[in-house]
Amino acid sequence: MTRQITTEPLTADAFAPFGDLLDCAGDPDKLINQGLCGRYHDRATLDFADGRAGISLFKAELRSLPYTLDLLERHPLGSQAFVPMSHDPFLVIVAPDEGGTPGTPRAFLTQAGQAINLHRSTWHGVLTPLSGTGLFAVIDRIGDGANLQEHWLDTPVEVIRHE
Repeated sequence: MTRQITTEPLTADAFAPFGDLLDCAGDPDKLINQGLCGRYHDRATLDFADGRAGISLFKAELRSLPYTLDLLERHPLGSQAFVPMSHDPFLVIVAPDEGGTPGTPRAFLTQAGQAINLHRSTWHGVLTPLSGTGLFAVIDRIGDGANLQEHWLDTPVEVIRHE
């Protein structure tokens, strides 16, 4: 039997337990470049046990809704930011930790122009672009050590679009 969860809009408050929402909401913190560029300053907390921050490019296959979630993963040694390189929304699935395994997942739909930074050790689904190029810049920890834990769900979860 498959459980279902419904997508919800990605907001800073709703996503706060899992990470940071990166967007240009509100006024810029300051204007730079002769007043022609708004700087939205320090929007994410990068957190690494050791190693260093690196920027990688990921090119993921497009997916669609409904989506079957059967795997969650987390990175205990560092945060992980996903910045789409197109102006297309994507699906973000996260779950609270319950004694070392994922709790009930939540699914968020980003809006064009939004990116996310997952806190260290946050359970999350795989990169799930729904349209566009599937190309993302990913800022995460580069270094030695086991920084990936995977958890296969006994019962898959079907993610459906909120109407």
